[in-house]
Amino acid sequence: MKKLLNTLFVTTADTYLALDGENVVVKKDGDVLKRYPLHNLEAICTFGYVGASPALMGHCAERNVALTFMTQSGRFLARVTGEDRGNVLLRKEQYRISDDDTRSVKAARNFVFGKVYNSKWILERATRDYPLRLDVTQLKRITASLSETLKLVRDVKNLDSLRGMEGTAAAQYFSAFDDLILQQKDIFVFRGRSKRPPTDCVNALLSFGYTLLAHETRSALETVGLDPYVGFMHRDRPGRASLALDIMEELRGVYADRLVLSLINKKMVNSNGFLTKENGAVVMNPDARKQVLTAWQEKKQETIVHPYLQEKISWGLVPYAQALLLARYIRGDLDEYPPFLWK
Repeated sequence: MKKLLNTLFVTTADTYLALDGENVVVKKDGDVLKRYPLHNLEAICTFGYVGASPALMGHCAERNVALTFMTQSGRFLARVTGEDRGNVLLRKEQYRISDDDTRSVKAARNFVFGKVYNSKWILERATRDYPLRLDVTQLKRITASLSETLKLVRDVKNLDSLRGMEGTAAAQYFSAFDDLILQQKDIFVFRGRSKRPPTDCVNALLSFGYTLLAHETRSALETVGLDPYVGFMHRDRPGRASLALDIMEELRGVYADRLVLSLINKKMVNSNGFLTKENGAVVMNPDARKQVLTAWQEKKQETIVHPYLQEKISWGLVPYAQALLLARYIRGDLDEYPPFLWK
């Protein structure tokens, strides 16, 4: 199993990244703010218009340390990577599956099965942990419906039907999401998913969490030799990491949504961390972003037993484990892709 290294998140405005020996140096106005040894890093992720020296970019490419540039709000801009080391035979088989709807749906339905299963158990666990604070009857109705969807997903034969089931299940899950917010209800209200742009504090947190998860998942797929831009459920679109979005489906709830709920319910974020722009978009300020990134890094270090591999791994390695299992399935070593089923 791959060793979990660190991701360096740079959120300080107007900084410049440079190389000094085997260290990445964070500078501002010519002064050195911090330095970090590159051998401990697997990725560097910068927010805002941060510059980086050509020497650092070249060194990161040689060492396979992904250097990613984001906007302040967390929108992906660009990514610097080294020589493509993907397994050509593995990728050619991936492309064949993607071009064949019948083969694509066999893999895609397991992504959706994992998503619906995990959504169901997030709600089930909430009814168990907070039976006196939630409308248990209503939540049980939703989880019963999600259970029926799971049966349908296993037998679905075409991608359009699968996407319809996924959309319906997501709508049912998010219809109960506001009930899972137990603290700071005057600030954090969820009335539905809004993406571009997020129009409330909860959606701003969710979108940021999904951006971080997409970064992790894309890196994991590249590490095992797959092309993150050629998916099975999400179809080809220029600039979209479709396969990363496929794998993300089963991880969104257990990885990002639960972290967002924890941040809100433990009062680790508050109204002071958000700004509303003239167009109605709600964004996080640098302090809130740092709090989320700190919680994200701590989450990655937590240990779980992988439900399929039955090995103890950190949460940070879950995207890599799923990418590895997907590669084994594509090579023909597994009869089916085993989704990550959390309970």
